[in-house]
Amino acid sequence: MTDTQPRSTLIENRWNDADAPNSDGLTSLSYRSNLLGSDRTLVNIYGGNTSTKSVEKDHLGRDVTVLWVKGSGSDIATITPAGFAGLKLDEVLPLFDRAEMTDEEMTAYLDRTAFKVGRPRQSIETLLHAFVPAKHVDHTHPDALIAIACTPNGPDVMREIYGDRAAWVDYIRPGFTLSQQIGAAVRGNPKLEAVVMGKHGLVTWGDTSKASYEKTLQIIGEAQAYLDAHAEAQPFGGAKVQSVPDDQRNALLTAVLPLLRGAMKGARPVILDVDTSPNILEFVNSNAAAGLSQVGAACPDHLVHTKRVPLYLAWTPEQGLDGLKAAVQDGVQRFKTEYAAYFDANKSEGDVMFTPSPRVVLIPGLGMVTSGPDAQGADVSRQLYTRAIQVMKSASSLSGFVSLSAAESYAIEYWPMELYKLSLKPAPKALEGHVALITGAASGIGRAIAHRLAADGAHIVVADLNADGGQTVAEEVTKQRGYRRATSVGMNVTEEEQVIHAYRHAVLTYGGVDIAVNNAGIASSAPIEDTSLEMWNRNQSILSTGYFLVAREAFRLMKSQGTGGNLVFIGSKNSVAAGKNAAAYSAAKAAELHLARCLAEEGGAAGIRVNSVLPDGILAGSSIWDGKWRAERAATYGIEPDKLEEFYRNRTTLKVNVLPEDIAEATYWLTSPAAAKTTGGVITVDGGVPTAYVR
Repeated sequence: MTDTQPRSTLIENRWNDADAPNSDGLTSLSYRSNLLGSDRTLVNIYGGNTSTKSVEKDHLGRDVTVLWVKGSGSDIATITPAGFAGLKLDEVLPLFDRAEMTDEEMTAYLDRTAFKVGRPRQSIETLLHAFVPAKHVDHTHPDALIAIACTPNGPDVMREIYGDRAAWVDYIRPGFTLSQQIGAAVRGNPKLEAVVMGKHGLVTWGDTSKASYEKTLQIIGEAQAYLDAHAEAQPFGGAKVQSVPDDQRNALLTAVLPLLRGAMKGARPVILDVDTSPNILEFVNSNAAAGLSQVGAACPDHLVHTKRVPLYLAWTPEQGLDGLKAAVQDGVQRFKTEYAAYFDANKSEGDVMFTPSPRVVLIPGLGMVTSGPDAQGADVSRQLYTRAIQVMKSASSLSGFVSLSAAESYAIEYWPMELYKLSLKPAPKALEGHVALITGAASGIGRAIAHRLAADGAHIVVADLNADGGQTVAEEVTKQRGYRRATSVGMNVTEEEQVIHAYRHAVLTYGGVDIAVNNAGIASSAPIEDTSLEMWNRNQSILSTGYFLVAREAFRLMKSQGTGGNLVFIGSKNSVAAGKNAAAYSAAKAAELHLARCLAEEGGAAGIRVNSVLPDGILAGSSIWDGKWRAERAATYGIEPDKLEEFYRNRTTLKVNVLPEDIAEATYWLTSPAAAKTTGGVITVDGGVPTAYVR
């Protein structure tokens, strides 16, 4: 390092003595881990691992030195003390003298050294932490260090920055041998402060948890200072194309995302995430992006979530929408073919190929699209490739960017130790990856349907005239089901542009729609002679025209996806059995049911199923029982409004109170794989009212 270069770039130190645990054991390890994970430039999501060594009492009251290390598959940003594996260090350390050890032998051996039963399986890199003699050890994946580790002359750069304070180990897959090499480097040089792992990351340590954390920041800061001093004025060779203006970009994305999502579908649909941030556009618009993006992954930890390379679309804005659609269709098919060839060239007996679709798609002028089995998975892919872009940017400013070979990449992507992490995830639910747009979902039946479909894995678009109520429901679903599980959009089903906008919102949020539930409703009651034209038109507008508009846009979108779909119409007993003093309502509901049957005939060839649910006697949870409708129905039967629920209960044969959740259950069944061979069907949910059955 020259005298004109800064020794260290300040990395934010988030340690707070007032918040830090007083002890220097497991709770302090959890605190330190969370601090490191809170800065994704230091540690990838789900990546890295941390450890501490402490003396504990075993079940016989004896002192035992325990290695606490991150449990496999956890994220250090959120890990708690319960997320760490505990191993008896004295039983682990003899492995350092072994000549070799397979992954299977290592895992089986370490399982037998557990200090306590019931804790998570230890990290893949546990031996690294055992063999480094310091009390506290951090293995991180900082952008700055990976950039140096992914350059052809990485060892020279490392020595220029750190002199003899850091050691370099060439890339090999994590496991026994790598851990042994790192342990030997540290044990053989007591003055060493860090180990840089080629094409992988960084190892640092300290006598206390705070010292280990601060040493990690210092080493990274020195690397970042070096990179800052060598940063290029025009990263990635400058711009090749210009970004599309926002309004045009959204129009292009709205048109092409469903096509892309349909092409990427495997056994289940995927959820898409779009990133148009400046750093993403700087890369995808650049001269270097086409070639640089195909070099390989920036870090082994990325591979499971990003695949070895992204799909780069050789498209420019001048080629327009038709050119973009052609690029998507050709590009995804080419990617699948090349991925299958990569699998065949490297597979071992018993390997089963993952879905060969890309996880990351780069579109010049537009941005980056990532996919996942759910919104969280799509965001993980986005986060990791964002980190990869920063690594490529810094490495390119030095001597270039290098990555793992295809064989090395495959050995990580299909590594049983990595596959074990995936096995920890619960089995996918029936509607995982599906997107459901539900009208009238701010209350009553629609709200119940939103919660029911989300419970089985669907992502929900709450569409309602009551925008505030819709936002509340979306927040409820997200709180219960996780990251970005629901979104809301204000929509009047009678306004064509608002319906179109709602589907555009769904596409830009999740990539498309698989399920559309026509549920928006109105309640009115009057003898025919008292039925105004306004009442008649309002019923027809919401229950007939509104259902038509929602269904039409669903058909357009689902056909562009090319993967079929589901429509469910929430009708009424009045759809088949007219109610007293409800001519306007009954006629509109009848039209609604017939529309559903027409569309079942029309959608069959495209794999779009259309079915109906006919409720009656909803006595709780529905907004129709409020205000004017309650008064009108009570007047029809000559009773007091507050006696209406009791009246309905007494007139049902089975005395069953039909709940919105009952309608939601029928709707779920129609959208689930269990009803995959049903279309044009009608399910009554009526509490046993004898007039509600379909004739």
